[in-house]
Amino acid sequence: MEVAVIGINHNIAPIEVREKVHFSQSKKSEAISSLKEMGIDEVVILSTCNRSEIFIVSSDIDNAITMTKDFYISFFDDTTIEKYIFSKNRNDAVLHIFEVCCGLDSLVIGEDQILGQVKDAIETAIELKGSSKVLNKLFRKAITLSKKIKSKTKLSEKPLSISYLGVKKLKENIDDFSDKKVLCVGLGKMGMLALTHLREYEINKVYISNRNILKSMEISEQIKDVEIVKYEELKDIINEVDILICTTSSPHRIINEKDIDINRVKPLYILDLALPRDVDENVKNNKNVFLYSIDSLKVESEENQKLRKELLIDNMDVINESISEFNSWKLNMKIDPVLESINKKSQYIKEDTLSYIYRKTNLNNREKKIIDKMIESSMKRLLREPILNLKCTREEEKLAEYSDVLKELFGF
Repeated sequence: MEVAVIGINHNIAPIEVREKVHFSQSKKSEAISSLKEMGIDEVVILSTCNRSEIFIVSSDIDNAITMTKDFYISFFDDTTIEKYIFSKNRNDAVLHIFEVCCGLDSLVIGEDQILGQVKDAIETAIELKGSSKVLNKLFRKAITLSKKIKSKTKLSEKPLSISYLGVKKLKENIDDFSDKKVLCVGLGKMGMLALTHLREYEINKVYISNRNILKSMEISEQIKDVEIVKYEELKDIINEVDILICTTSSPHRIINEKDIDINRVKPLYILDLALPRDVDENVKNNKNVFLYSIDSLKVESEENQKLRKELLIDNMDVINESISEFNSWKLNMKIDPVLESINKKSQYIKEDTLSYIYRKTNLNNREKKIIDKMIESSMKRLLREPILNLKCTREEEKLAEYSDVLKELFGF
């Protein structure tokens, strides 16, 4: 069984392509079910603002990659995305999930949000019966590795995220926030991060709006001096504010060109951190509107990559060690059926021997337990060294040869 990853991410595809291939929760369910029906053994889908990637496991990985690529294109019904689709398999795929989970492959190197997204992806796949033994092990190992590296390098002490960079971009263009009004639409993790970073500055007025009014009320209780705007009324206040931050999970645009006063005089800075995007690009036709999307922040993130990569490069030996450990585990998994058969055979011999002894002798319970332990110990001593040698074999061909010999000798 081999691992592969197929998908689209920020390294190759611009935001207008990435938003076409975003997997909603219902789409994840549909895609995982379809791929399993096609014969893919295991499936996990990782879909964030920067990536839509499908991790698979198959005994015929090359054919499975081709099937998954074709499925990817047909699922989103868009042939234009084909040139942006990448695939990696075997060690390259394992390295990819490790780098992703550690934040090494993020738009912002070392950012924390991806770890939660990876956890959500594997949990969702388990619930949908998409992931099993191999991907469960791989993702758990990736999460453990991420925590180990972040603890060692203290990456989490540097509060970098897309939200942080977005607010930093606003600060570069706005000297004084004290007379500014801000409207935050969407109060998920990214929206709350943006709001937290914004409140480091003295802002005149902060409005919050969320489709779920109860969420807005909950936030207003936690954070003082914010005013709730009903989601259906947010367009009524857009032309009053100086800054608009959008981070919703809406599948379509919520702000369009017509929503902004054509005669607007004062600047409006819009930070659209959603994917799919919340704001129509045509709002930029108004000369007083300045729109920044996730990809607008790419140059900013490149400035901090050098420092982050220097820290992470020192940990490539740890990453490579984890890859080796995963491969060893996966290789040993191939002999699990043989070991299981040996144990069953051993158990049968033990029980058959005990049955014979009990029939021929008149032992009390204490004596029976002693005999049971003696035979159990003898069987384990007999098999311990051969099993250890089998597990220590790292050559795949030799392991397959040993397995075949054992099957033939033991009659499995």
